[in-house]
Amino acid sequence: MAENADLLALLAKMKKSMEKGQEEMRKGQEEMKNQIQSHVESKVGEIKDHVNSCIEKIEEDVQSVKREIGEVKGEVERKIEEVEDKVQGKIEEVKEKVHVKIGDLEKRLSELEDRTINFPANPDLTYSRPTVKSLTFDGQTSWTVFKTQFDVVSSANGWNNHVKASQLVASLRGLAAEVLQGIPSDKLTDLTTIENALEARFGDSHFTQFYRTELKTRRQKPGESLQVLAADVERLMSLAYAECPQDIRDSLAAQYFVDAIRDEDTQHATMLMDAKDLKSALAYSMKYKAAKTVSKTSRNVRSIEVEDGTGKEKDEKFD
Repeated sequence: MAENADLLALLAKMKKSMEKGQEEMRKGQEEMKNQIQSHVESKVGEIKDHVNSCIEKIEEDVQSVKREIGEVKGEVERKIEEVEDKVQGKIEEVKEKVHVKIGDLEKRLSELEDRTINFPANPDLTYSRPTVKSLTFDGQTSWTVFKTQFDVVSSANGWNNHVKASQLVASLRGLAAEVLQGIPSDKLTDLTTIENALEARFGDSHFTQFYRTELKTRRQKPGESLQVLAADVERLMSLAYAECPQDIRDSLAAQYFVDAIRDEDTQHATMLMDAKDLKSALAYSMKYKAAKTVSKTSRNVRSIEVEDGTGKEKDEKFD
């Protein structure tokens, strides 16, 4: 029994010792935990302070950059204003010079006009009224032809552009006169404006394809002479191929003329001639036709002589 009691006492003592060791260990762990937590909190605080310091520095740098950008922007705007002021000043200076030049030109023109009026009487220099019959244009004939005639008359009479504009307006009739309704009143004395309006409405360039088709289908009419046919072909060529080089126009005119000849023999003979221009084709076709007429007349004369029993054959010659 005594041994059991001693054993129990030893166990109790060991238990108590273990509990004491566990308590000391728990306290040590608690103390270590507190130390670690305190250290961590200290480091976190330091990190927060460092981060806040960095943020403040970055914000200061950003504000500094913004201030610098604002200063640069202000400087750029000032430079732009200075350049604009200089450019505007140059523009005004140029405008002033242009106005002065225009004024000088107008003054010189006015002096020249007055000078022509004040010339002493001289039959060679005084203005005379047109001696050519007045021209008219109604839009039904070729504008190009009319303009050519009008320019010749204007040059012969010594008209300036102002007088030409007035004469041109006065010459318009019918459809051509209606074109004036589309021209501003302050432009009715401007020659270029009037001519451009008439060109746009009646210019032969709009009918180029029409004239070319007419050339291709042109045929000699019954009783129409070769000279008249050639003249009409030449007229159509000037309208249909006005922009072509002269050598091409000559070749085309000869070809269209040959195609238009009514008599097949004359046409074939002239075609074989391979004329290079209309003048040569016309000359050869007329010679061939004349020779053909003489030959036919000679055969008729010989036939009549045989029928009369003369038994003679005479060669008839015609100049």
